[in-house]
Amino acid sequence: MATGAKVQVVSTTVASDLTLADLRAVLAAGWADFRAFPQFGLFFAAVYVAAGLFLVYAFIAWGQVIWLVPAAAGFPLLAPFVAVGLYEVSRRREAGLPMSWRAVLGALRGRGDDQIIGMGVVLFVAFAFWVIVAHGVFYIFFAQSGLSAESMDFFFTFAGISMLLVGGVIGGIMALAFFAITVVSLPMLVDRDVDCISAIIVSLAAMRSNRGVLLAWALTIAAALFLAMLPLFLGLLAVLPVLAHATWHLYRRVVENSDKNSTIQAD
Repeated sequence: MATGAKVQVVSTTVASDLTLADLRAVLAAGWADFRAFPQFGLFFAAVYVAAGLFLVYAFIAWGQVIWLVPAAAGFPLLAPFVAVGLYEVSRRREAGLPMSWRAVLGALRGRGDDQIIGMGVVLFVAFAFWVIVAHGVFYIFFAQSGLSAESMDFFFTFAGISMLLVGGVIGGIMALAFFAITVVSLPMLVDRDVDCISAIIVSLAAMRSNRGVLLAWALTIAAALFLAMLPLFLGLLAVLPVLAHATWHLYRRVVENSDKNSTIQAD
């Protein structure tokens, strides 16, 4: 945390009675937020899509098409940080605060204490770590195939299918771990003056108290992002904003703030 940053200490309890009906409700609320202010959702989603298309172009240009699979599989790890600005949109709409690009983009800086930027760095490191792990898994199985490293035919061999299964399990475990620490913590850092460690602790507590429902939410996000990425990432222009806004509303349902007078930043 930056020197001199002031942290507001509030009492927080975590709801433990979420149901699948809550997921339907937050998706509806997320869709309503996106329809109310589509310009923000389209902007942040377009940045994410552009980054994805750049990765595709880079791997093709470098003659490393085979690495598109692990890169695409790990790319959703970066989505929570991209969604931070959309959490601010939902927060402002909920509080009836004026909406401006300055305020929404300013949410990426956090509350002047670098907590959100720190979480962004963690997510980027997680993505880089996944790519390294994917390389290791690939080379373990690749040696058994006898094919060229540039050949997509590898994925249709026994070794290639085994690699996808093993890589999928490892990637799924990593993705679930980072989902657990970000699903509540990032919206909380936008909403309140807390440090990222405290926010992560609350996020893990929420996951522990609502394991089944939040696992269903994680699977919903994974499936939606996967399907949205198929048409050259373009489906993300709508799916990413709706999921981001919905995650904000899920945070509001799962974290009950007992300090009714907590400060709301109004840039």
